[in-house]
Amino acid sequence: MNTLLTPLPKSTPLPRYATRLLGAVLSATAYVVCLPWDLRNSAETAGATAETSPVTPQGITALTAALLALAAYFGIRDRLAWTLLVVATPPATLLYISFDTHPTLDANAWPLTWGSFALLMGAGALVAGSVARRFGRRGG
Repeated sequence: MNTLLTPLPKSTPLPRYATRLLGAVLSATAYVVCLPWDLRNSAETAGATAETSPVTPQGITALTAALLALAAYFGIRDRLAWTLLVVATPPATLLYISFDTHPTLDANAWPLTWGSFALLMGAGALVAGSVARRFGRRGG
């Protein structure tokens, strides 16, 4: 159990990068599971630009909880820059791909939307990692 909380910068390279890679995979998996892509989006009514979406409030809540938990874990174990890269970058990249590959019928505001959500994910990861680091060191 103690090896699960040892600082990553002090560990050997293989476990350090394997843990970081596993964290990035978990972050991307949480995004895909909680916010599924529905490639068959359809207009709500004929001629409407609003589409149906598989995104639910429960999915957003689950994704937020998963990313905050990962950020807290990596905040305790690793440097904050790595916490940002491991936790926030995979879902932000998948969100970019989702927006970029989706045929747009609207005013094409997705770059602003993506930037806002990427900033929110990054800030959340940094804040959760910082808070966990502070309390993790105090308790240890």
